[in-house]
Amino acid sequence: MTKENIQLPELNVGVVGHIDHGKTTLLAKLTGKFPDTHSEELKRGITIKLGYADMIIYKEKEGSYNNKGKGEPVRYISFIDAPGHEMLMATMLSGAAIIDAAILVIAANEGIKPQTREHFIALQAKKIKEIIIVQNKIDLVSREEAIKNYRDIKEFVKGTMAENAPIIPISSQQEINLEKLIEQLSKLEIPKREIDFEPIFLVARSFDINKPGSEAKKLHGGVLGGILKKGKLHVGDEIEIKPGLNIKKANQQTYQTLTTKILSLHKGNSAVEEVSPGASIAIETELDPFLTKADSLSGCIVGLKGTLPEISYKVRIKTQLFKEVLGISEHKEVSPLKTKEMLMLSVNTTITVGTIERISKNEIELFLNIPIVLLKGSNVGIARNVNTHWRLIGFGEII
Repeated sequence: MTKENIQLPELNVGVVGHIDHGKTTLLAKLTGKFPDTHSEELKRGITIKLGYADMIIYKEKEGSYNNKGKGEPVRYISFIDAPGHEMLMATMLSGAAIIDAAILVIAANEGIKPQTREHFIALQAKKIKEIIIVQNKIDLVSREEAIKNYRDIKEFVKGTMAENAPIIPISSQQEINLEKLIEQLSKLEIPKREIDFEPIFLVARSFDINKPGSEAKKLHGGVLGGILKKGKLHVGDEIEIKPGLNIKKANQQTYQTLTTKILSLHKGNSAVEEVSPGASIAIETELDPFLTKADSLSGCIVGLKGTLPEISYKVRIKTQLFKEVLGISEHKEVSPLKTKEMLMLSVNTTITVGTIERISKNEIELFLNIPIVLLKGSNVGIARNVNTHWRLIGFGEII
């Protein structure tokens, strides 16, 4: 991303769907970058953490769109590759917290799978309305199978917010019809950004970017990656990070708020002086990189020093439960919530587990194992332990 492209309209697009339906390959073809940069992911061939990649869409004079640099740049897309494996649902939910739109990938040779359903409902739970459906691996099926699969997808989304979503048949491997997907991405609505507020930055990843053996004077501070939800941040700003550092003392866990200064801000490959809500951002701080390595601060919230609410171990949520448990092949009704039941909550990019203390109609109060920063109105994904797996059973809002 070059300096002249920094002012382009920006969109964060999540790429979701069942494991092995071709999400990561699709992103590699669109952006030229494999988002799986984690060594464990490359070994296992599945996305574990949230993968990032970006792309600029260009428009040519005759009206066609491309990602090859031909014509005028019209839009900057930041992609987030969410894992499709059922064990990694929590990571997928934290990805859903930071996207504006989504590409739902369904392989034509396999059709709609349990995780396809779970991811699709998670998008609805996180109120993602802009959805493009990609019917991938079209080269592996006959014309008749492709049409049947298309009809199955239409039936699957009937009566949902994605009922009229475009369904684009493609082959990522053969690069067939990618230009149609790029055209649809250029038409997605850009949400109204909340700029005139105190900044709130959601940390999705945290890194140590220094290579072993680097000279001391060339060392970089700890880096935070994620999304600015509202407000603006500038190089030089004094910031605080909550819940912050997890400290274990005599079998007790406490959290220490971290305060630091922004040394540099990055979008794509470019350093910028200020950022507004939009695409994924990396913040280089004065923190010791030891504190940020291996995603140790992911799930935290960043604000200007002294502006964030206190962390809390108690939360009140207005809930809305689904009719059926998602992510399993059999149909299983969601039974009512009970006091003392343990739930997994996905709040912004934080994943925490809490015990229900009180229930009043559709409102619940929980005591949390991992504290959160209480931002009223935040969307919450609610999962229950079903047969030793966390399964999405509903969503809610912090009150």
